[in-house]
Amino acid sequence: MPGSVCGVEATGVTRQAIAAKTNATRFSKRTYSDGNQEDREAGQGLQDQPEEDRWGGKSKTKPDSTTPAKKLSQIAAAEQVLARNDEPMNCKAMVEAMVAQGLWSSPAGKTPHATLYAAILREINTKGDDARFCKTDRGLFALAAK
Repeated sequence: MPGSVCGVEATGVTRQAIAAKTNATRFSKRTYSDGNQEDREAGQGLQDQPEEDRWGGKSKTKPDSTTPAKKLSQIAAAEQVLARNDEPMNCKAMVEAMVAQGLWSSPAGKTPHATLYAAILREINTKGDDARFCKTDRGLFALAAK
């Protein structure tokens, strides 16, 4: 098909027109916080300004006093459950204990015990002797002796 590129018919827009349009958006006339109104390339002159002035507002970071406490991960909650219990536990019992103690709750997952089992095995396999858990029997885990 003559006049087509990759199956799309040419519309008559030239490369020069596209280049002129992209250069027009690259340079803009703005009034900056230092009072100068001039043509600056996008991003030029912003390094000298405080963050609030650069983007036209206050910083979005919250103060530490209002930051809520982080939720425990499933594996960290399992570590706490095993620390409170002297005997090895299976993953289903650990998940039930985590929920009962309010340490962790499933975000609508159907098999959190399978996820915990996989996470504990992954830690044992990757960290070896430095892992927090040890497998005592089939499906049973305890805290590793340090």
